[in-house]
Parts: sequence; structure tokens; C-alpha cells
Amino acid sequence: MLNPPYLPRYSRQSRSPCVTKGGTFYYPYFLAYATGNLEKQGFTDVKLVDAVANEWSHEETLKFIETFRPDLVIMDTSTPSIYNDVSFANKIKQSLPPVHISLVGTHPSRLPDETMKLSKSIDSICRGEYDNTVVDLADKLERGKKLKTVKGLTYREKNKVIHNPNREFIKNLDELPFVSEVYKRHFGEKGIKKYFYASLLWPQVTILTARGCPFSCSFCQIPFKGSYRYRSPENVVEEFEYIQNELPYVREIMIEDDTFPVIRERTRRICRLLIKKKIKLKWSCNARVDTDFETLKLMKKAGCRLLCVGFETPKQEALDNVHKKTTKQLQIDFMMATKKIGLLVNGCFILGLPGDTKETIGETIEFAKELNPDTAQFYPLMVYPGTEAYEWAKRNGYLMTEDYSKWLTKDGLHTTTVSRPDLSAEELVKACDRARKEFYMRPRYIAGKFMQSVLHPAEFTRNVKSFKIFFKYLLKGSLHGDEPA
Repeated sequence: MLNPPYLPRYSRQSRSPCVTKGGTFYYPYFLAYATGNLEKQGFTDVKLVDAVANEWSHEETLKFIETFRPDLVIMDTSTPSIYNDVSFANKIKQSLPPVHISLVGTHPSRLPDETMKLSKSIDSICRGEYDNTVVDLADKLERGKKLKTVKGLTYREKNKVIHNPNREFIKNLDELPFVSEVYKRHFGEKGIKKYFYASLLWPQVTILTARGCPFSCSFCQIPFKGSYRYRSPENVVEEFEYIQNELPYVREIMIEDDTFPVIRERTRRICRLLIKKKIKLKWSCNARVDTDFETLKLMKKAGCRLLCVGFETPKQEALDNVHKKTTKQLQIDFMMATKKIGLLVNGCFILGLPGDTKETIGETIEFAKELNPDTAQFYPLMVYPGTEAYEWAKRNGYLMTEDYSKWLTKDGLHTTTVSRPDLSAEELVKACDRARKEFYMRPRYIAGKFMQSVLHPAEFTRNVKSFKIFFKYLLKGSLHGDEPA
């Protein structure tokens, strides 16, 4: 179960895979869930290997694989890293010709034919939600059976590519093992401490309490769109207890659901159970600005510390164009509520949405400063195959290239391949650099961060750790050759 080598601290599991400016480095959590599922179904000789976290080169990773000699390699991939990942698959195949190599992730799931054409070293793709597909594939390979009954599998048979029917989504997510157990078993304390989330207390672990999202933002490339399934409150709180008891060095849990508090009563039930069970761990989650005040207040009481929120823009036309289903007033009310309650917010803003102009981008930057969340991220519009935004860009002639290696800068930082006559890609990236400088270099913000570190020592470590990495990007910009402003 392989997160293959690529750029240092490259996060394939991020919604926008990249090397982050704040030092955030994601767990390969979907790969970890599938690892646990394999083990639960009786496959005991399984290794979860994060070559990026281990800082392994192609050669070092290949040496490990040659020593382990697997029959099956499940390899995670992403749009920006696809050519690197296929190149590494070629090296595995050259060294161990009998091994079956299967790719997973949103990119091959959405472009299975295109991906299979990249190399004959790719034997199959486990499309979509692959936890059970991987188990089925491993079982058939072990028993020497045909692959035609493995739902969700695209595979090569002789020189023909075959797409088996889609696999149904997992209905009962409580059946999956705790991913925190998988982290402990395969990474241990030393490995867990390699992961970092700039907005969270360190060390942290990332879990899912649900999969999918009931919303359909046009730019979002999350898997399982069109479905929303969730674990029972009791099952979620049981994992909190496990982490508190078995991983005592962990200081915070990140609930990486696409939007955690989407079902009010379920969220409140989880919070009440956390309070009843006297869980002391801090936790954070992704949320929307339409989360109501009383739920936010209960979340705070239950240990919630921070919310990651996509504001995107205050401009209603742009919000409507991407189906965000929020308003500027909701954004303002949400920030007022979180500040009153004492919840921190990591605010995300996208520059260059359909309907954006140079003037509205300036308004978004000013609005971000007015909202003044604890941290802010500014992205140029990035489009990924399979999303509505990608089709919009391609249809209008705004997509500069379909060479996926151009989805990032040479250092792995975010860039954009969308360039409009009135808003070039270079202008968008530079606008994001300007936004970061204006937001973070404000005396008000710097003074607030200083006081936060003094009054709340727990915040000091993550502030220093993220600032040391972030500051160099703040000065030099994202584009190669940019000079400090």
C-alpha cells in the first residue's frame, strides 16, 4: 500500500495536491483505511509505506519493495504527480515483472482509459471508493482467479482494457477499522510525528467520520461526490477514546470530512457523547458558514478548537457560479459567531472564480482582512479533470495545457493552468502572493499572533513551526524567479 516518492512533503491526499507553503503534510488516509480493511479481511502480510514521509528517493523505495517482494502494489496517485507515479511503476515492473500494480485516487478514477494508456506497467485501476475493491482484487490474485467479477476495477487483459461495473458505495462505514489503529500499527509514534497540519496542534492524527458531500461546488475534486454517508456517533466517539488512550502523545484530531457538521443532530449527538465520555482531546474539522450558532457553541464545549472554512469570495455572482450556496452575510455572521464562542477559523479564498475580475479579486482580499480569521489561504482557481470547473475552462479556451506536470510549480507549489483574456494565470498567482503579504504582514495580525502565543502556550509550537516554513514563501512569491516585494 504505497504513497510513492515524489517531491519532499508532497500531499497527494489534499483536495488540491501540492507542497504547501505553511508546511502542512497530509496523512495518506484513504490508503490507510484500505490497508486496515485488507488486514481485517485476513490479509496479514500488508505494508503501508509512505515514501514521501520517509523522505525516500525512487531508488530507496524500490530497494524496500525488492526486499519485501509483494505480489500486489496499490499505488496512490494524483493529477500533478501522475507522470512521476507511472514512471515509478515502470521501475517496479522492471525489477519485479510478476507484481500486479494497481493505481488508486481521483485522477485515475476519472480518467481510467487515459491513465491505462500511459504505461503497460499499470495492470489495473481500483476506481472510486476502493477499500473493498482492493480486498476483492487481492483475493482473486491470490487464488489465481479471473478479474472480471471485481466490481470497480479497470484492468488489462492481454492488450485489451476492460472496465468492470462500478462498485456500490460502502453503506455502513462503522464496518471499517479505525484509521488511527492503522497509523499506530504501521507508522508508530515516530511516523505519526512526521505529519503536520499548520492550523493544528502537533502531533495530530487525521480521521474521517463521513465520506462524500451533499454539496456540489464546481471546482471541488473530492471523491464520492453525489453521496454522503457517515459513521454512527457512538463509533466516532469510540475512536476518540482509542486515540486518547492508545496515542497519548497526540494533541489534536483533524476530522477531514468534507463538511463535518452538515447534519445538525448527528453533530450535536457526537458532541454530547464526547462531553459525557470526558474526552479531553482537542479537535478541528472542515465546516461551512451556514453552521448554526448553537451547534458551534456545543462543538466548542466538546473540545472543538478550529474550523477550516471555504469562504472563497464575498461576491454573490462568483459564489452562485460555482454553486457554493452561501452568501456574504452568512460569512460575516459565521465569523462573528466563531469569535464570540472562541473558535479559531482557517479561512480559504479562491481568486479567479468564474465571474471574478481584477476589481472583485481586490475586494476579496480586503474582505479576508475584515473577517480576520486565525489563518487564511489564498489560492488561484485550480481545475482538475472530472470537475465542472475543468470543463468550463476547457470549453471556453481558458485551459493553458493538459500536461499535468504543469499543475504545480517546479517546487510543487500551487499555480493555475487557467488563463483568461482579462485575467492571466500569472496575474492570478501574483494576486495570491499579494493577498498573503497584505493579510499576514498587518501589524494587527502580527500583534494578535504574538499575544496568542503568549497567552496560549499550546499554540506557540504550531505558530513557530508553520511560520518558519511559510515566511520564505511570503517574501519570494510562488512563481520561479519572483523577487521579494
